[in-house]
Amino acid sequence: MKTYVITGGTDGIGKALAHTYLGRGHEVVVVGRSMAKGKAWLDAARQRGAAARAHFVHADLSLLSQTKAAVDSIGAAFAKVDALVLCARHFRTTRLVTSEGFENTFAHFYLSRFVLSHGLAGLLESAHRPVILNIAGPGGQGEVHWEDLQLAREYDGQRALMQGGRLNDLLGVAFADARPGTKVRYVLLNPGTVGTSFSGQYTPDMRAHIDVIRRSAQPVHEAVVPILKILDDPPATPLSAFVRDTPLSPHPHGPAFTLAEARRLHRHTETLLDNWASGTTKS
Repeated sequence: MKTYVITGGTDGIGKALAHTYLGRGHEVVVVGRSMAKGKAWLDAARQRGAAARAHFVHADLSLLSQTKAAVDSIGAAFAKVDALVLCARHFRTTRLVTSEGFENTFAHFYLSRFVLSHGLAGLLESAHRPVILNIAGPGGQGEVHWEDLQLAREYDGQRALMQGGRLNDLLGVAFADARPGTKVRYVLLNPGTVGTSFSGQYTPDMRAHIDVIRRSAQPVHEAVVPILKILDDPPATPLSAFVRDTPLSPHPHGPAFTLAEARRLHRHTETLLDNWASGTTKS
């Protein structure tokens, strides 16, 4: 029996994966911020006779304190993690700074995935064929705003998400770089446009635009097919990237996966986390 940890597992792709692996007889840990949706997940598992294998960790992943608490909770409950699936994402039309001093999209879409990836690495190493599947945006056109990573000067919700995709590309590169010889396979995947809940804070005009996109988006049950193939049979290489089921080349000197930029971001993130831990948060 394997153990799957899935963020964003109460909606969309994450929910479909959670129910699939629970149905196959595995342990599934869903991490989410909605207690009501977490209860619905546990109730559904109970109705299927799988209550003992379904778990919910309540955490707002825009807050480092709660992300770290989720890592600690999983570490206390499980001896290994076979797959960490990072699905949680939340759009914001307007810029929001969290109570911990970080821009919300940067914290939720990137920092939480950094903390979860590295924080659960030890449990992943204890598994037979461990994999981290980071569902973000490889192949996208996002730009890293190195002098203003938290977009304090020119925030735009779409720009924040697109940059987040690039930051997660570099997270994957840096994870593999920092752990030579690791068993953990880091996979970056762009699922394309999928008809999920599109969690977020939208203006009326943006909401209308999202409704148009949703009508032509691929259904979740189709989007999860290539994802399941990757999770069931992880790639042999330490780092790989896909757009749906089409592989990209995450060569460390490629335009989206530059090793020097990945190391730069890794150092910057470690400094941010150290400053936050010491109470001196800086962007």
